[in-house]
Amino acid sequence: MSQTDDDYEYDLFVDGAFRPGASGDRIDVSFPYDGTVWATVPRGTATDVDRAVAAARDAFEGPWSEFGGSERRRVLDQIADAIDAHTEELAELETRQNGKLVREMRGQMESLSDWYRYYGGLAEDLGGRTIPVENKSETGGMLAYTRKEPLGVVGAITPWNSPLMLTTWKLAPALAAGNTFVHKPSEETPVSALRFAELVAQHTDLPDGVYNVVPGHGTEAGAALVDHEGVDKLAFTGSTTVGRDIASAAGERLIPVTLELGGKSPNIVFESADLENAVNGVVKGIFAATGQTCVAGSRVFVHESIHDEFVDAFTERAADVTLGNPLDPETQMGPVAFRDQWETVRSYVERGAEEGATVAFGGDRPDDLPGECFIEPTVLVDVDNDMTVAREEIFGPVASVIPFADEDEVVDLANDTDYGLAAGVWTEDMRQANRLVERIDAGMVWVNEYRAVSHKVPFGGYKDSGIGRENGAEALDEYVQTKSVWYDQSGDVSDPFSLG
Repeated sequence: MSQTDDDYEYDLFVDGAFRPGASGDRIDVSFPYDGTVWATVPRGTATDVDRAVAAARDAFEGPWSEFGGSERRRVLDQIADAIDAHTEELAELETRQNGKLVREMRGQMESLSDWYRYYGGLAEDLGGRTIPVENKSETGGMLAYTRKEPLGVVGAITPWNSPLMLTTWKLAPALAAGNTFVHKPSEETPVSALRFAELVAQHTDLPDGVYNVVPGHGTEAGAALVDHEGVDKLAFTGSTTVGRDIASAAGERLIPVTLELGGKSPNIVFESADLENAVNGVVKGIFAATGQTCVAGSRVFVHESIHDEFVDAFTERAADVTLGNPLDPETQMGPVAFRDQWETVRSYVERGAEEGATVAFGGDRPDDLPGECFIEPTVLVDVDNDMTVAREEIFGPVASVIPFADEDEVVDLANDTDYGLAAGVWTEDMRQANRLVERIDAGMVWVNEYRAVSHKVPFGGYKDSGIGRENGAEALDEYVQTKSVWYDQSGDVSDPFSLG
């Protein structure tokens, strides 16, 4: 890695060191706020992925295999300490890549160490169980127990919206379980991953080859990683379309896969809700992070008795959102991460209007801001749940407000989607909240809150929103395999043709 003033030039990180890419081609990284290019990284190829997987395999079978649970915990604690010492730097790198608010990125970086310490504790306690079985004879019996063993080399592909957080959700449990890791970050946001790898190399005892980073395009480096015969497990966060392709490839090779995919999450406001609190929660669910989050509460269902009052308050809040430089702590919403995504978001707004929705606020690019990636927070009304804007993931600051008459109707509407990642329920009737929690088809339901996450709480969805879980003790299960062990203590195999 080299740095001149504010310009960064990174190489691949393979086998504990920065190394040039095989092709010599490079990818520019720009600041979404004004479009300036501030970093370049190699355009990784299948050759680079092959080198990284080989290094990960050597580390898995070599030095990393000698690290027991307590030693892995020590390394994970060291990673946590390195993050804590560089939160400001990492937060700024994240913002300069994807344009999300530096105050949000700082919050993410300040919490990341919790994941490594949490999974370090689980690494120290990772083990199987002893299982009572029938005695085989009068002279002795059977002993059976299980072992939890690592899978091997993990191939991980992460998106651009929260790069280091979503990497951590995979890397921390993978390392805790004893696996090695090859990481393909998004070509839009590779810099923080490479800097993080550098910090890990400088400040921890993680053996060379355990964590490798190969930036590049999904169709090249990503595809090579997915198809590589040396990868024992795949972990992916991104679109459902790509997730299906990865699941198919994993199925062909019969390797496990964790997929955290898209969402079209309902945010439901009942007539008993505290209106101000609900409006703030809906704003948090769709305009925070510029709507660029898989759990975005993009379908806002509002009881018909308070619909108009809610829309008035919601549009007023949307109009008050401060757009600007995401590095400015006073900014409340930054730009969309890159121009192609801006065009996607804008096309959905136009499609909504064509299908009969009304733009109650927003939908345009402000004239007083630099670059080409800003779009106003957008509120659509007169939306039907069958419209495109209510069916497809937009991944931008666009909320579709849909009225409902009663509890049964809104449950049907909420569940009438291919997705099932998250949901929000706003009500002061806790019996009602409990009924909704049970009836909504989603992997996560927040009551009078939205977008809360924790290293201790599982994260994942139903239906087209993915397979498996990240975070919590459940995530560790995604990175281990179970071995059953039998001991005959009787010394009597008298009938070789019987079972047991």
